[in-house]
Amino acid sequence: MQKNVLITGAAKRIGAACARRLHREGCHVIVHYKASEREALELCDELNRLRPASASALQADLLDKNQLERLAKAALEIGGGIDVLINNASAFYATPFGEASEAQWDELLGSNLKAPFFLAQALRDSLKARQGCVVNIVDIHAERGLPDFSVYSIAKAGLAAMTRVLAKEMGPEVRVNGVAPGAIIWPEHDLSDPHKQEILQRVALKRSGEPDDIAKAVSFLVRDADYMTGQILTVDGGRTLFY
Repeated sequence: MQKNVLITGAAKRIGAACARRLHREGCHVIVHYKASEREALELCDELNRLRPASASALQADLLDKNQLERLAKAALEIGGGIDVLINNASAFYATPFGEASEAQWDELLGSNLKAPFFLAQALRDSLKARQGCVVNIVDIHAERGLPDFSVYSIAKAGLAAMTRVLAKEMGPEVRVNGVAPGAIIWPEHDLSDPHKQEILQRVALKRSGEPDDIAKAVSFLVRDADYMTGQILTVDGGRTLFY
């Protein structure tokens, strides 16, 4: 059976890599985006040229629960049901302790934790009926928080906890797992070359990864991990060995 996959934040970066890989493996891909309309439509055009009517784009601000629920409904209508939910959409920026605002807290917790929870809940019946799965894109900093990124780290730690508890809540029909990336794509904000080199010196493989490294792990959890649930795969080139 062809799998219908909803990927949040799929217009660029890791989300787009997941969309391309799962599409190559025969899935129908629903590309969610918030503001990156051009990139989302270009990605869908690319995938539909390879296989007609195999990719769709849907817009929603996941911080708005009404829009989130409309996204879930539209995704179900496009595919006739959802087999796989990949919670990838994420806000990421510094919130130095002592300066963090409530608005930043709401955005970071909302995008990284609240939205994945309520989207999984909205798609629960379809996922259960189709013996589906959920894959959450977590972060290595869920385990050991990143200084100056306390709110983001807290949100990802919550997503890791959610992965484990939803594996209990949604089993036995639905598997819920996660992938924790390390240094895969440098942040879109400025990061100096010396800072990048400092990070890579604490990576056993001495190099950054590629978005497709995460996509491969996601594909494994979707296609081949039939007896795995509640687990988080770390894909970091050995970064966490050097904390």
